[in-house]
Amino acid sequence: MIKLRDLEYLIAIDQYRHFGQAAESCFVSQPTLSGQLMKLEEQIGITLVERHRRNVMLTPAGEELVIQAKVVLQAASDFEQQAKALCNPLSGDLHVGLIPTLAPYLLPFIMSDLSQRLPEVNFFLHEEHTNVLLKELDEGRMDVLILPWLNEMEGFERYDLFEEALVLAMPPTHPLSSKQIVELSDLNGEQVLTLEDGHCLRDQAMGFCFSAGAEEDSRFRATSLETLRYMVGNGLGITLMPQLAAQDQSGLIDYRAFKQPEPMREIALVVRPNYPRMTCVREIVASIRASMNNR
Repeated sequence: MIKLRDLEYLIAIDQYRHFGQAAESCFVSQPTLSGQLMKLEEQIGITLVERHRRNVMLTPAGEELVIQAKVVLQAASDFEQQAKALCNPLSGDLHVGLIPTLAPYLLPFIMSDLSQRLPEVNFFLHEEHTNVLLKELDEGRMDVLILPWLNEMEGFERYDLFEEALVLAMPPTHPLSSKQIVELSDLNGEQVLTLEDGHCLRDQAMGFCFSAGAEEDSRFRATSLETLRYMVGNGLGITLMPQLAAQDQSGLIDYRAFKQPEPMREIALVVRPNYPRMTCVREIVASIRASMNNR
């Protein structure tokens, strides 16, 4: 009988290509992981792993079977989650993924209400880039994601939470600071500071800027919104900032809303199709919507 744990070891080898790191991720010793994989190979009569002094690779058979191993483990996880949901659908561990341009600004508004509404749910919060989170959701390592909706997410189920406007952030000395409300056309000819590649906000913001005739300030790309805020606060440029992140008490940054129609990003909760804990998902959606309506 093949054990699920052995499949986890195989997947870890596929992920890390290193026995030590794979064993560490599975919380076992390296000899234990290596020995169990050898037993698995003997059991099925197929070599799964090529063992070299400096690196580890899967054989073609191993590459093919690791795909099936992921399917099996996902099915086992869904079975376990469904069983728990039948006992108490509003309890248990729940892994939530958020992106860095949303998590630190949204969580203070929603976590207190979520904890009160779902006191028996253990929320595990994970912050990563969109492409990483979508992969982890698809593979079952995440239960739900909260992030701006993109067309590439159409294979998942979507629950709209709220719309977040993008505002213009600039030094008080910038000519546009004299206006109480700005228009996208005001950005024509401006150079705009941006985030580095990997942030979906970068693509969304630059889409609005490019359509208005603005250009990217190629001298610098920020790793975070806080870095962008620092650059703007020191008079080094302007940028688009999500409304939730548009907070500054230093007086070094002026924020201006755009005239309708404002540039927006649609924040949604995303789950896998046929996710077994939909009662819990519906409660989370209702709680977040209420929190954001009352803020």
